[in-house]
Amino acid sequence: MDRRKKYTRMVLKNSLMTLLKKKQISAITVKEICEIADINRSTFYSHYLDHYDLLYKIEEEIIEDMYKTLSSYNFTKEEETLQMTKKILEYIASNYEICQTLLGEHGDRSFEKRIMGITQQFTMKNWTTFNDIDPKASEYISLFIVSGSIHAIKSWLDNGMDQSPTEMAEMIINFTNKGLPSLY
Repeated sequence: MDRRKKYTRMVLKNSLMTLLKKKQISAITVKEICEIADINRSTFYSHYLDHYDLLYKIEEEIIEDMYKTLSSYNFTKEEETLQMTKKILEYIASNYEICQTLLGEHGDRSFEKRIMGITQQFTMKNWTTFNDIDPKASEYISLFIVSGSIHAIKSWLDNGMDQSPTEMAEMIINFTNKGLPSLY
C-alpha cells in the first residue's frame, strides 16, 4: 500500500476513534468521520463500505495481533502464561487510546465478545489437554477467568494504567492460578 493510502486510512481510523469516545457507532455517520478527517466521502468509500466496515477493520487488526501473541506461547508452563499475559498487556498499553475506546462505554460489545471467545478458546484448549478437568466445567471456569480478566483490564485502562503491564500480568496470573488466597 502506498503512503497516501496508509495516511488516508490512518486519518479515517483516528477520526472514528475520536467520535467513538463521545458516542455509539450507531450514532456516527460517514459524513462526520470525513469532516474530522478532512477527506471527501468518495475517498472514504474507496477504502471502506461504511463506518461499520471501518470499525470492523480496526478491530480485526487488534484481534489478529492478539491471536498471534496467544499462538506463540505454550500455556502448559506458568512462566509462559505470565509472559503471554504481560505481552498482551504491553500491546494494550502501547495501543492505549484505541483499546480504551473499543472496550469503553461507546465501544462495540461484539468486539469484547470476540476477544473473550479467542482467549477462552486458548484457555480451554490448555486446560482440557493438560488437566483432567471435565470439558463443561472447563468452559465455565475459563469464561469466569477470561471475563474477569477483561473487566480488570478495562478498569486498568480507565484508571490510566496505574499499574505496569508486568504488575497487572502478575496480579491476573496469581488470581487465576491461586484464587482469593493469593490476596492474603
